[in-house]
Amino acid sequence: MESCAFLENSEVVGVLDRLKTRCAGKVLSDIVDAEGHQYVDFVMEGGGVLGVALVGYTYVLEQMGIRFLGVGGTSAGAINALLVAAAGPPQEAKSERTIPHLADLDCHTFVDGGCHIQRFIDDWIREGVNFSLAPSLPWVLGHLKNDLGLNPGLDFLNWLSGVLRSFNIVTYRDLRERMNRRPEGLRHREEKPLPDEQAEAHLAVVATEIVTETKVEFPEMAGLFWIKPDELDPALFVRASMSIPYFFQPLVLDDIPRGSEARELWSTLAGFDGPIPERCMMVDGGVMSNFPIDLVHLPDQVPAAPTFGVKLGLEERHNEIKTPIALGWAVLNSARHCLDYDFLRRNPDYRHLVAWIDTGQHQWLNFDMTEDEKIDLFLCGVRAAAGFLEGFDWAGYKAIRADLVKVYAQPDGPPSHRIPWAGQLEVRKVTATKTGEYR
Repeated sequence: MESCAFLENSEVVGVLDRLKTRCAGKVLSDIVDAEGHQYVDFVMEGGGVLGVALVGYTYVLEQMGIRFLGVGGTSAGAINALLVAAAGPPQEAKSERTIPHLADLDCHTFVDGGCHIQRFIDDWIREGVNFSLAPSLPWVLGHLKNDLGLNPGLDFLNWLSGVLRSFNIVTYRDLRERMNRRPEGLRHREEKPLPDEQAEAHLAVVATEIVTETKVEFPEMAGLFWIKPDELDPALFVRASMSIPYFFQPLVLDDIPRGSEARELWSTLAGFDGPIPERCMMVDGGVMSNFPIDLVHLPDQVPAAPTFGVKLGLEERHNEIKTPIALGWAVLNSARHCLDYDFLRRNPDYRHLVAWIDTGQHQWLNFDMTEDEKIDLFLCGVRAAAGFLEGFDWAGYKAIRADLVKVYAQPDGPPSHRIPWAGQLEVRKVTATKTGEYR
């Protein structure tokens, strides 16, 4: 499939034309460069193949002159975050370079546990749990017993490594050097000082290390698990983050650095003071935080740039629990969402920064997507981004944060009941009609 099927789609073109008319000259951030790009931090939720919608969302932001300094995410969000970081230096648009890889991608190849596993997963997605799954059960149980997961994840790793190589990124050192190319004329819009920590590009990929029960942030914590992290293929960071338990085998790491320096790193970065394990195992970062919006949270200051967040699927906190399998899914959903829900509850100002992409009836584990389904998911992201940008009020958000800074400065701290606007913020769930009119 050609990338033009995405970019030249009539609805995509129509949404962008309307958005450029309605939002021309709109101020979205106070960090700008010599070419007039506006810079934000960007955090994306995990959600399996629904991550195609994140590419559509990113494409609209870039078409509106938005560029990214900090990018982060979990699982599917981590994939897009790494591609945004790798496809070019911060001042360049990246989506048009990543969309061709998406157009040519057969997600079904990522189900690489063999034909019996592919058949089992396809039948499960299409028909649910029934007797048709029985013939594949011996292979399923064998993989779970011997490998702790159905699919090795090697095809995914090889695909992502190949995409990075097409961007001339082979090692983490290559990636860091590209991200550190500071955009020409990067400055504060009002000529205020721009501290280095606000001007530097950074990447945050979240994974879960289950031996030590550690929430891992790559590449910052790569030195805990690899002796020479600069020489790593950065695709490994995402391979760790997207290891959906049981669906993919965990990423197993055996050659863990040891010694006093390594122990200090574990204590400082992970808060872990026990003996360094002989082996570590990484699974999906969504087990601990599926939407790590807190990665760049600075509650006691007014930011120079907003942190845009995007979630996959509307916020529907309700599980129907009538079977043991439904109970298992409810437990998993609670585990991967509760920390993120709690963060948003305690920091209600972030509701102004977060958009929910309505992904409709798309299934997050449907690796056998058709071309039409991929385009439809891309459109879901396009509509959501357009609706969010129309409604975003940067000046209003800064005023809210200024009030919050005053609350934090008071001796008795910032409990939410003392914030006058807490709990009164409108939650924007952007939906759209098939003709592209968003609301």
